[in-house]
Amino acid sequence: MTQLQSHEIVPIFSGGGTRLPCYVGILIALKDLELNFHSLVGVSGGSIVAAMVAAGKTFDQMRDLALHTDFKQFRGFSLMNLIRTGGLSSGDTFERWMDNQLAGARFCDLLLDLHVLATDINGGGPVVFNKARTPQMKVSEAVRYSMSIPLLFSFKTFENHVMADGVILAEDALHQDWSGRDVPVVCFRLKSEGEDKPIIRRRLFPLVSYILMLIQTFMNAMSREYVHAQYWHNTVLINTGDVSSVDFALPVAKKEELLRQGYDTTMAVIPHKLGWIRTEVATSQRERQVGLS
Repeated sequence: MTQLQSHEIVPIFSGGGTRLPCYVGILIALKDLELNFHSLVGVSGGSIVAAMVAAGKTFDQMRDLALHTDFKQFRGFSLMNLIRTGGLSSGDTFERWMDNQLAGARFCDLLLDLHVLATDINGGGPVVFNKARTPQMKVSEAVRYSMSIPLLFSFKTFENHVMADGVILAEDALHQDWSGRDVPVVCFRLKSEGEDKPIIRRRLFPLVSYILMLIQTFMNAMSREYVHAQYWHNTVLINTGDVSSVDFALPVAKKEELLRQGYDTTMAVIPHKLGWIRTEVATSQRERQVGLS
């Protein structure tokens, strides 16, 4: 097994939805590669795993949750709820489940410096939740904001912001100095390959079927979004095949495949990426030193 010298990074878990077993595999790979982190960033489905590791969950605990949690319990099909709140499901069941997994943890209670990102569709920019800005907020609430998949989960408001899924954010919002110490970031993105699937029409409410197809198409398109050359050196793409971020009925075997794919890709790619990242950081530091002299 290829190992690297001990090195610190800031992992960014960007998107993912129900494909979160991938992130558990990524975490295990980072451990095997002897890469440590004190700060991490979670977006949409990625914020679920990021929050759990920041709260002190072990890899075995996260693996068990990722493989054996029934994601269908979080899905709703209320057209009335869609009309009233913008989503087929309120998302309340998911938030309660998340809060239970985190034992009610607030950002100030976390062991690691966690940053959760959501999108403000009222202004179009990122809204960041972390220990510095929202220390007393329950982490489960922030994760729910970041998981506001359009049309699937109800929109939520925070202060003057209308929260939507964080995966909608531009890359610039992700690639920041989250540690405050110039620790290099590594953004893990999950990529789906779309394919034709049987159309499941609901006899009483066919509109629900078409809305679900629209949601899946939108989320798949976001996962295949072009990676700007500026960020390619510290972006790792995990190909999840035909599994989309809104596949709520994944069997355990498919979840295990996702976990293995996250692990294998990270083990294969990170040793090469890290060399580029180190060069980029060293160049940036030299440029700042020249500017200060």
